[in-house]
Formats: sequence, C-alpha cells, structure tokens
Amino acid sequence: MSKLSLTIVPFPLFFFFFFFIHVTITVTATTEFDFGTLTLSSLKLLGDAHLNNSTVSLTRDLAVPNSGAGRALYSRPIRFRQPGTTSPASFKTFFSFSVINLNPSSIGGGLAFLLSPDDDSIGDAGGSLGLSGAAGTFVAVEFDTLMDVEYKDINGNHVGVNLNTMVSTQVCDLGEIGIDLKSGDMVNAWIEFDGSAKGLSVWVSYSNLKPKEPILTLNLDVDRFFNDFMYVGFSGSTQGSTEVHSVQWWSFSSSFDSAAVSAAAPPPPAVTLMNPTANSNSIKSPPPSLAPSASSNAQQKESKSSCHNGLCKQGMGAVAGVVTASAFVLVLFAGALFWVYTKKFKHVKKLDTLGSEIIKMPKQFSYKELKAATKCFNGNRIIGHGAFGTVYKGIMPENGDIVAVKRCSHSGQGKNEFLSELSIIGTLRHRNLVRLQGWCHEKGEILLVYDLMPNGSLDKALFEARTPLPWAHRRKILLGVASALAYLHQECENQVIHRDIKTSNIMLDEGFNAKLGDFGLARQTEHDKSPDATVAAGTMGYLAPEYLLTGKATEKTDVFSYGAVVLEVASGRRPIEKDAAGAGKVGACSNLVEWVWSLHREGRLLTAADQRLEGQFDEEEMRRLLLVGLSCSHPDPLARPTMRSVVQMLIGEAEVPIVPRTKPSTGFSTSHSHLLLSLQDSVSDLDGIITICTSSSENSFNGGDIV
Repeated sequence: MSKLSLTIVPFPLFFFFFFFIHVTITVTATTEFDFGTLTLSSLKLLGDAHLNNSTVSLTRDLAVPNSGAGRALYSRPIRFRQPGTTSPASFKTFFSFSVINLNPSSIGGGLAFLLSPDDDSIGDAGGSLGLSGAAGTFVAVEFDTLMDVEYKDINGNHVGVNLNTMVSTQVCDLGEIGIDLKSGDMVNAWIEFDGSAKGLSVWVSYSNLKPKEPILTLNLDVDRFFNDFMYVGFSGSTQGSTEVHSVQWWSFSSSFDSAAVSAAAPPPPAVTLMNPTANSNSIKSPPPSLAPSASSNAQQKESKSSCHNGLCKQGMGAVAGVVTASAFVLVLFAGALFWVYTKKFKHVKKLDTLGSEIIKMPKQFSYKELKAATKCFNGNRIIGHGAFGTVYKGIMPENGDIVAVKRCSHSGQGKNEFLSELSIIGTLRHRNLVRLQGWCHEKGEILLVYDLMPNGSLDKALFEARTPLPWAHRRKILLGVASALAYLHQECENQVIHRDIKTSNIMLDEGFNAKLGDFGLARQTEHDKSPDATVAAGTMGYLAPEYLLTGKATEKTDVFSYGAVVLEVASGRRPIEKDAAGAGKVGACSNLVEWVWSLHREGRLLTAADQRLEGQFDEEEMRRLLLVGLSCSHPDPLARPTMRSVVQMLIGEAEVPIVPRTKPSTGFSTSHSHLLLSLQDSVSDLDGIITICTSSSENSFNGGDIV
C-alpha cells in the first residue's frame, strides 16, 4: 500500500487537525508503492518512455536503428534527508526488466535505476543511458549493454554504480554469474541502501529468490549526492540500435527507520501494472458527468415552457428582431476577426504549425524575456554569427541562467533556414550536440535559445587563445565530433547531413567537450536514399570536390569536411590560407589537404603537427590522427570511411586504411579540375559561406555572393 495516499472523511475540527499532523509525519517518514498500487498519474514519463502492454518501456520499439533516451519516474519527490537527523533515509527496491533487440548485431545501450533531484529533463542518447546531460546530480545503478571506451566500461554486459558520472565507481561483469542482459530473458534486481551504515548493495538473478550474496557492495557518501528530496525511477537509452528496455515490475520502500523498511518483493500472481482499482484514493480525478435524472429533465422542461422575459410577452416579432440584430453583430465581429487574422498572422502560420505539430521543445520563451536577457539585443552582447543569424549572450532575468540567443536574419532565406534548424535539431539528442533549450516567435522575430558554451568555438580556441590548445583536448574534441556525426548519419531515424562542418561551428563546454551546432544548412533524408541536387552551400576549404560540382550533399561530403577539421586541429593551420609558408608566390592560396599529403609523400608526415604544441603530443597518436584526416579527405567519396569507422579508428578499435603516398586524382575532367582551383583562388573571405549554382549542363560560381 502507499503511505502517501489517504481518504479524508468528516471529523470534528480537533480530530481533523490531529489527523492531519499524523499524516504529515507519516509522509515524511515512509514511502511504499509498487506497480500493483500505482495509478497512471503516479508515473512521470519523459522522452521516449511509454506504457506498453502493462509494462514501462524506456526506449522506442522500432525496427530500424535509433538513438534515443527516456525516463520513468515516481511522480512524487521522496524525502531522503530531514532536519534533526544525521542519517539519510534507507530504501529497498526490487524490479524486473528485460532487454530485447530486434537486430542483435546493432549497437546497444542500457538502462539504470536512478535517484535524482530533477524530474523535468532527460540526459543524452547513446551510451550515457539518458543520465549525463540532464540537470542535477544523480546516483544510478546501471545495467549496460554497450562497451563504451570513453566511460571505461569493462564490457557490454555489466552492472555498475554511477555517482554523478558515467564512469562507474564500482562495476561487475554479469557474465560471471551467468546473466546475459541481451538475452531477452527477464532479469530481477534488488537494490538496498542502509541509511545508518551508508552501505549500498545490489543483487541480480534470473530467479525471483534473492541470492545470498550481493554482486556489488559500496559505501556511499550520500551527503555529496542526496538532496532533501529526490525522485526515483529508471532511465534508459539506445545508441543506433533496436534495443527495447522494459520494466515489468517495480516495488519500492523507504523510511528513516531502517527497521521499518519493507522488503521489496516480486509481484504476486495475477497482478498487473496500473491496476485501475488500486490506490483509487491517492489521486482524486474529477467524477464523470452524471446523466440527467428524470426530475432534472422535468425542471428543464418547466423552465423552458415558462416565460420570464418581457420580450416573450411582446410577441414573436420582437424576439425575431433581437435575434436578427444579434446575429448581424456577431457576423460583423467574426468578419473583423477574420480580417485581422489574415492580415496580421498569415505570414507566421507556417511557423505556428511547425511549432505545434513538429517541434518538441523544452520551452517556448517570450520575446520580452529574451529581449531583456540580451539587453535589447545590444551589440556588446554579440558573441558570434551563425548561418543566417546573429548569436547573443543572454542572462535570463528570472534565474540568472546564461544562454546563447540566436536571432534570425530578416531575409526570406534566413527564415527558411531557421525553420530547417528548428525542425531538425528539435528531435536530436546527443552529448556532443549543442542542446536547444527553446524558441520564440513573436513580433516578426524568430529566436533560438541554446546552452551557452563557456569556452567558445574550436576556431577561437585554435587561433585566438593566448595559450595553445593542449593535445589531450584536441583528441577529445575530434572524437566527440566524430561521435556526433556517426549519430547524425547512422543512428537517427532519418539521416541528417549537416553540410557545414567547420571549427567555428564546433563549440566547447566547460570541460572542453565538443558540441556540434548550427544546423541552418542541415538536411534530413531517409537512409540509403539518393540525394537530390541542390544549391551547394558551405565554407570553402571544407567542401568536398564532388559537392562543388554536383550540388549533391551526402554523408561522405560531411566526412570530407570532418577530414578538413581533423587536419586543421592537428596542424594549427586553416584549410585554405593566404600567403602561407611554402605557397611559393605572393597572394597564392595554400590548400591544407594538398600540403599534408605532400608531406606524407615525402615521409615527413609529423612535420604537419602544430608547432605551437612544441612537441607536447604522442607521436603515434598524431600520426594516426593525420592519417585519419587524409583518409576522410580522399578525392573519391567511395574511398572515405564512415563516421562510425572513424570513431573506431580514433579509439584504437580499428586500423586506419592505407593512405596512398601520392594523393589520388579527383577523377573529374580537366575543366572541372581547373574550376575547383579557380574556386579556391577566388575566395577572399575564408570564413564566408558561398553559394554555388549547379545544373546538369554547366557549373558556375557566384564569386561575389556571400550569403
């Protein structure tokens, strides 16, 4: 039974006051519930979490690989600390879960039992189990089906205790006790925490009988992780897989008296989740509308038959006149409203529809609060310029949160690009993508609100910082961008082609983790669908040669752009530089790919390393990184690796393909090659975004069109 619910019947005032005090003390002392007593309103489902055949599924049931995250939480906060006590609350929980994968060859994910003070946000998709990236601290017991080197996982079948980090404090191989998380069989888990001894224990078994010995034990310093009130529940995620994580049964009990904590038990026979009759008093829903009784019908008829109005006594003509006049006024009023609507709001109908039907944002901001946050879009608050918009630093007046506000340029093209950015990034979740907090569309303005990245862009960190970016940060950044692109290309339900991969669009958080942003040029398409030719757009030096000539953007054109970023980060040189060393003539452009490949041909590849590092790097890692950059920059798109392969190369799980000493020819005609060279030589603004118009019969470059 749930100690949080009660039915109050009429009492004398004194008894009611005493009873209220008693109930209050009970609520703060003990909490008990299970799937047999919970109601629909007792669970809070976030992200991909949903109910499915009397179970809670944390991830979506899809036949195609997908990356997503979801949480299922008990909707009421539970007190874990209270004044006057030195020990936190003790708790015991039991749950049964299963992991089913429709395509066992796809990459996994996992789920975790979670305690967190936050009940509104979910973490990142991928290998983070929906834990990292969310607000607030967390204590979690993870059941991980994905070996993630970044998180120092021991394998893809383990249980671990995570304390506000994805690197488990303590971990155990479930294979040692014969448990296979990906078998599809139901797995039972018991988790107990003794508030007095501050000890956490975990048992796992296929049987409903709890094993004698726990698989994990840990002393938990809860003062660092427990708030006064915490939410309990589950979190799960997938990383480009078809895994479905389901919780079939859950019971939970907590109390400040460890002896009063009931043993969490398996479900009794014939009990299903969300019993409609269970705990009916805990949440009082409005009573159903009652059918009118015979007496009420009679009263209605009597009231209709009697005449209490003077107009009624003056005859039907007076009544008809009043009705006609009223109808005429209503028609005029409706016509005026329709005219105002069509004149004033017609131009935003497209965005409103998009906002209500497609965009799933955490919040819709008002223009007033964003104007105040940016001090009326003061020029001193400008921190950058993205595709078709200006980015301002904003300080939210209500809570002091610092955000980045992107303001759309007022051109028609700019608004279209903002619509594209909204519709795409609003559905994406990955730890290496800039998180969109919300949006605003008022007073003819289109505004996007992002997390502000304290360390700015990778471009500024490389070329404007007083001290050189350390080698360890560079490697971590490139791995993060590769992971984000692998997600966009191969793990989303619809493939996303970014089309504008460059260092100025890679943001850095406080830990110098990469966050790919600016999706103004991005395009969504179905997997394995041939791309349509469009107007090519992007930044010179990052654009693949076949994209310049055909206007067809594919995942391999993004791979080429990533290769340019890799070489830029490793060498400390921009993809195209004016008057660069070795250019041979004043005013010539030095192409970074050509330069690095020439060093590779001469057997001096490490000469390309950024001199500002002063040799403070691992030579083997630098060589591997430069070869990955050249492999991604191969003139033949079919010879370029996939981004998933690039991730494996960077973490050492796969070898870098053999890169020929001499750069292969492009395979284009001589006239096409001359066109590409003239395009590079004609660029004066290296950071500008160019538009190249293509057709089936000719290729032309609008050298003066910077958009």
